[in-house]
Amino acid sequence: MAKTETKGTEIQQAIEIPKKIPLLPIRDIVVFPHMVLPLFVGREMSIKAIEVALEGNRMIFLTSQKDINIENPSPSDLYSVGTVGLIMRMLKLPDGRIKILVQGVARAKTMKFLQKDPFYQVEIKTFPDVALSVNLETEALMRNVKEQIEKLVSFGKVILPDIMVVIENVDDPGKLADLAVANMGLKVEQAQEILEITDPSQRIKRINEALGKEIELLSLVQKIQADVRGEIDKTQREYFLREQLKAIQRELGDTDDRSEDIRELREKIGEATMPEKAAKEAEKQLRRLERMHPDAAEASMTRTYIEWLSELPWNKSTKDNLDLKVAHKVLEEDHYDLEKVKERILEYLSVRKLKEKMKGPILCFVGPPGVGKTSLGKSIARALGREFVRISLGGVRDEAEIRGHRRTYVGALPGRIIQGIKTAGYNNPVFMLDEIDKIGADFRGDPSAALLEVLDPEQNNSFSDHYIGLPFDLSRVMFITTANMTDPIPNPLKDRMEIIHLSGYTEQEKLGIAKTYLIPRQLAEHGITAKNISIPDKTVLQVIAQYTREAGVRNLEREIGHLCRKVARKVAEGETELFSITPQNLHKYLGVSKFLPEVEREKDEVGVVTGLAWTETGGDILYIEATTMRGKGNLTLTGHLGDVMKESAHAALTYVRSRAGVLGIQTEIFGKTDVHIHVPAGAIPKDGPSAGVTMATALASVFTNASVKKDLAMTGEVTLRGRVLPIGGLKEKTLAARRAGIKTMVIPKENEKDLDDIPKYLRKDMKFIFATTMDDVISTALNKKVPRRIARTKKPGRSMATH
Repeated sequence: MAKTETKGTEIQQAIEIPKKIPLLPIRDIVVFPHMVLPLFVGREMSIKAIEVALEGNRMIFLTSQKDINIENPSPSDLYSVGTVGLIMRMLKLPDGRIKILVQGVARAKTMKFLQKDPFYQVEIKTFPDVALSVNLETEALMRNVKEQIEKLVSFGKVILPDIMVVIENVDDPGKLADLAVANMGLKVEQAQEILEITDPSQRIKRINEALGKEIELLSLVQKIQADVRGEIDKTQREYFLREQLKAIQRELGDTDDRSEDIRELREKIGEATMPEKAAKEAEKQLRRLERMHPDAAEASMTRTYIEWLSELPWNKSTKDNLDLKVAHKVLEEDHYDLEKVKERILEYLSVRKLKEKMKGPILCFVGPPGVGKTSLGKSIARALGREFVRISLGGVRDEAEIRGHRRTYVGALPGRIIQGIKTAGYNNPVFMLDEIDKIGADFRGDPSAALLEVLDPEQNNSFSDHYIGLPFDLSRVMFITTANMTDPIPNPLKDRMEIIHLSGYTEQEKLGIAKTYLIPRQLAEHGITAKNISIPDKTVLQVIAQYTREAGVRNLEREIGHLCRKVARKVAEGETELFSITPQNLHKYLGVSKFLPEVEREKDEVGVVTGLAWTETGGDILYIEATTMRGKGNLTLTGHLGDVMKESAHAALTYVRSRAGVLGIQTEIFGKTDVHIHVPAGAIPKDGPSAGVTMATALASVFTNASVKKDLAMTGEVTLRGRVLPIGGLKEKTLAARRAGIKTMVIPKENEKDLDDIPKYLRKDMKFIFATTMDDVISTALNKKVPRRIARTKKPGRSMATH
């Protein structure tokens, strides 16, 4: 710490400063006038400079190095402005170094280096302090500097008391500035900048600014230290209080809540019977939780994770009900018909009975809305004696919904698969993934790709959820998926599932379902009984035909519920009679009919053919009309037709033109005639190739002027060469024909095998004509004598057959 002699001015006046003087480079400090400080000198050139000074007038020029790391500085490495110092004492140390006590005398500037070896000797120019008359501004600055120095001391800056006394009594602004900066401990660059200011008034202003910045810095440091100390004190206080509370609870015999929580978690882990890998991870996380502060954010996340691990049914499963008779009875009670599905479930139970360990099947029920796909899953679970879990995949676009979120995310949770397993409480539930064809994909990933592992019996025995991070065995789960159509399902996913098609119900099947399930359920839900309402079979059939148009029974149940509400209101108003709903008074309850049956064609017409179509709500009939007019051979198509249906029309026209000679049509007529094909119900989009034979028959009819039989319907795809290709949805199309009162159907020969899927009572009064080529169709449908050339082209075995 620098000292200041009170007799500094007298010394400066008594000793004359020479112009030629030895130079002593100093590091990491700037010496100011009136400053007394010890210096340790070790460099050879510096020692020689001191020895020369001591032999003379004991004066030496002290200047700072620009870079303290340079061992032998050159003239360019030294600041030009320094302080002339008086060597007051000198002491040689045992290690060869010299210790000197030096007092700053006056500012000076290097004018010329006279000698560089063995030490620096320079010519200097001194800057004696200018006598400055103290005005009000200078007085204010001096007073402010003194107050700021006192503040520095209050903030913990160490300044010796005798220095403080000198500072309080000094009246010269230049000397005050030098004393202040000498005791502030500024960096070399900042101190050198102030040393080079020769004007005392400017120097006192500069030191005033520097003191202000230093006070601001120290106050901020003090505030930070106070805040840290406060946090430490608060933590220590909480720790001591918590320890005291524990001691008090031990004395009172109470248990520590945290210890109790840890103990409960450890018991849960022990009871969960986890696999070895999962148990090790749970114990590891529990040990981490014990070391954490209970209020830490990660503590709650770790606790939640441990609870998930301990609550998952790793080895907990239900025992399957392997009594096939009981299972068959349950399936019969819950569902009408659906023989193929029931047979598949009984087959699974049979194999399960013979082989204890088997992988769960992956079934996919595909069919129109309302045919009982979802409720069938519940019946399967009931028949097996298993828990039932259902999740809907409609609109799911985030892969994390299936695989879960990683634990690094705030609010992370396992995926729906693991959540469903936990909800079931067993590792072998019947797990239904509803609406798998409506799953989506976006920037968050592809959930259908995540399902590939879930729905693969070869892989799902080690399914890894991102949140759990451990393999979980899903091989004992019986997965059932549902879809309205198979087209949107990705092929790799479709390949992992056994697809079972559920067709729409016939009117008789709907009647049976309504009597057995729907009416009793709606009566119970509306608080009435059979004593209040009577719904005969004829009424139900009329509701089916005129108030619903669907493949399933969802809307039928809704209409029956509507009837029950009407009656429930009258019963609630006090009427006790039996309300009989007849076909004659049905409109009073449900309003006018929503759908009218297709009007039967009154007679055979030219160019009008009855076609059969498949829709999502079941089958329907289409009257395809064709007409000709003078023109240039153009083909016009109307009726909101899709591209495939338009292409079928062009193919049909090409076929008719190619067979013009056989059909007795003059070929030149095609170039002079425009053809218009129209499919009624123009607001409804229509597409598909199965109307090809219908369009070809309509075109053959208009060009040959032969009428088409009104009591005949047809379906099939046609090629340019007249081959009739197979179609789908035969059962639904057969239902549509029956509803329209049509008993004869022309279908492709290759669809003959599909008749086995149609119930016998549906086929009972129906006549099926199998066609291999368009010649078969035309000869059957048109009311015209078959041309000989067509008759001669027929072969045995390709003739029309009936079933």
